[in-house]
Amino acid sequence: MPSSPELSSLYDVLRLALGDNISNTAKNFIDLFAEDVLFEFPYAPPEGVQALHGKTELAEYLPKVGKLISIESLSLNRVILSEDKTSAVLEFTCKGVGTETDFRYDQTYISVVDITNKLISRYRDYWNPLIVLSATGGLESMSKTLKGN
Repeated sequence: MPSSPELSSLYDVLRLALGDNISNTAKNFIDLFAEDVLFEFPYAPPEGVQALHGKTELAEYLPKVGKLISIESLSLNRVILSEDKTSAVLEFTCKGVGTETDFRYDQTYISVVDITNKLISRYRDYWNPLIVLSATGGLESMSKTLKGN
C-alpha cells in the first residue's frame, strides 16, 4: 500500500486501514473500541503509562496526550490484515510538535490491532520512546501530564 494522503487524526487512519472490518456506525475515535478494550504501550518508559483498561480509561487518557503533543498530520504506510480479518498490523507516521517545547514529534508507529464484533478489542501501540521524551521535554514532564504526578 503506498503512503496515504495526509490524514488529520488516528480515527481517520483506523477508518482507512480497517475499512469495512470495523464498525461503520462509529462517529469518533472512542466509538471504534470495545467497552473492555486493552490499549497497550509496550515501549513506554517504566514511569510512563503501560496500558489502559477499558474505553473509559482510554477516553480519560486522550486529552492528556493532546496537552503534550500537537498532531499536524498522519500518513498510513502499510496495512497487513489477517485472513480471518480479526487482526491487523498498521504502519503509519505522524508529524507533530511538543506543545510545551516546540520540539518536533515526527514518529513512526507499528500498531497491532485485534478486532471483535467489528470493534477494536486490543490495541498494541509500538513507537520510539526517545522521540516522545525529546518532544515533551523529558520523562518527568511526560509522566506528570499523563499520570497527574
